Amino acid sequence: MAPGVGALKEATGSLSKYSNSEVLMMKAEIDSMYPPIHQCPNGHTLCANCRRVQNCCPTCRFELGNIRCLALEKVAESFGTSPCRYHSLGCHGLFPYYNKLKHEKHCSFRPYTCPYASSECSVTGDIPFLVAHLKEDHSVDMHDGCTFNHRYVKSNPHEVENATWMLTVFNCFGRQFCLHFEAFLLGTAPVYMAFLRFMGEDRDAKRFCYTLEVGAFGRKLVWQGVPRSIRDSHRKVRDSQDGLVIPRSLALYFSAGDGQELKLRVTGRIWKV
Repeated sequence: MAPGVGALKEATGSLSKYSNSEVLMMKAEIDSMYPPIHQCPNGHTLCANCRRVQNCCPTCRFELGNIRCLALEKVAESFGTSPCRYHSLGCHGLFPYYNKLKHEKHCSFRPYTCPYASSECSVTGDIPFLVAHLKEDHSVDMHDGCTFNHRYVKSNPHEVENATWMLTVFNCFGRQFCLHFEAFLLGTAPVYMAFLRFMGEDRDAKRFCYTLEVGAFGRKLVWQGVPRSIRDSHRKVRDSQDGLVIPRSLALYFSAGDGQELKLRVTGRIWKV
């Protein structure tokens, strides 16, 4: 008899002993485990995520090998489709067990991560919740309108290692946009960068365009682009240089003075495509 066949017959045959409600309870437990499902030498099972961080069985403490529980995998497969874990947030799709994890990774109803960049904030939620969170917990400035004119001042513009992080949220066309401004090293060159992120899905972000402009003394830099979704991390957007990048020497030129203080005015506009 092939390995696992006897166990499979035993597992599937044993379901007949239970009432419908009991089988459904078992289904709920199995749905939280997806192939590959592992087991220890004593038969205790654990999911692939747990297996990656466990060297010993959490139940009997026996050392884990690479034993697959084919019986439980087949039982899970036999249950057909199940709802997305974000069902309570609005996703009403039903998915076979082998597609469910892939869907949940990209489900548009999954919570968003707080877009505040200067701290490792672990707060997640929907857009209205995050807007309130940014205002109340991070004291972020909120503005209404689709044009902006912001002045960024820094007393010591040569301090790039301790990056300057600034965030402003704009309510425009009934949607929210995050304007980021910061200093960092691009290779060995100190630069400032301004960019816009959309508080929503990427497909909705592509319905908008924006410009950013900085200049003085008859010279200016202009950036035009599409806002990135906050699904993309702040660092990912920054490292892709998808925004207005200003070399420090040019930023200080635009600031006038003796180069000892940054006084940079950034203007911009958001519009629908």
